[in-house]
Amino acid sequence: MQTILIIEDNEQNLYLLTFILEKHGYAVISARDGLQGVQLAQTQPLALILLDIQLPLMDGYAVAALLRTYNSLSHTPIVAVTSYAMFGDRERILAAGCDGYIEKPINPQTFVEEINEYIRRSSTASSA
Repeated sequence: MQTILIIEDNEQNLYLLTFILEKHGYAVISARDGLQGVQLAQTQPLALILLDIQLPLMDGYAVAALLRTYNSLSHTPIVAVTSYAMFGDRERILAAGCDGYIEKPINPQTFVEEINEYIRRSSTASSA
């Protein structure tokens, strides 16, 4: 079973993401702030990290940049799940170290396929 780390401070968003992912066979661990997320990311192998941008203690930009400094996480996809949708936000998120971006509110019908695609691409890249 693949594990996904969700770093999200909003309880309803965390519940929804966890529910959908567990229903589709993923194990989920979660952190409620950026600092806890960085610490948890180093504890076990992860298939993917879902990262909110507006977080307490350390925002998602800083979290992504810090996670990218760890060799053990170099092939782990980091996907921002955020309501930031202004001009330039996507570029800023990718520049911070995220591999992709999913807008909130998520579409429950397409969310898991998007997650599966990020994991597939990561598996292909790391085995190449």
